[in-house]
Amino acid sequence: MSLTKERQQTAYAALKKEFGYTSVMQGPRIEKVIVSTGVGKKREKNQLALIQDRLAKITGQKAAPRAAKISIASFKVREGDTVGLQTTLRGARMYDFLDKLIHIALPRTRDFRGLPPTAIDDMGNCTIGIREHTIFPETSDEDLKDVFGLAITIVTSAKSKAEAEAFLRHVGMPFVDASVKR
Repeated sequence: MSLTKERQQTAYAALKKEFGYTSVMQGPRIEKVIVSTGVGKKREKNQLALIQDRLAKITGQKAAPRAAKISIASFKVREGDTVGLQTTLRGARMYDFLDKLIHIALPRTRDFRGLPPTAIDDMGNCTIGIREHTIFPETSDEDLKDVFGLAITIVTSAKSKAEAEAFLRHVGMPFVDASVKR
């Protein structure tokens, strides 16, 4: 069993007093993790395939292409062109990815001092921007010219920002302490 899943199961007992939960079902849980990336301007077919392959290696699941909704002439984008790739993780793959993100990838990030608590929105979801996909161990560092960034959104069932922050801290997300001045 993954460490993130174990911590999620103990979150109810840890947060029960602070938020006044009366039932286990009131406790927050991680519902899904969305990993997405933009492919930028018109790219070659093999470069799009390379990004799709690396995203599949990172997440363990094939990425779905996202098409442009409208045409924008100044950006030379036509309706239906592939402008990004997205993967939605649930279940065991989600927990494996979160374990890898928390314990391996984020500590490998250059000058990493923790995530800002402002990454959590008012609905209890946490969105993290990663500049280089090379922090994940599955990607080979030999092709450094094709580095792309990722957006990772962790969707929780928390009702507020404070509840989501307390829950994600309990699960192991490395947030910066607000009391510590930089």
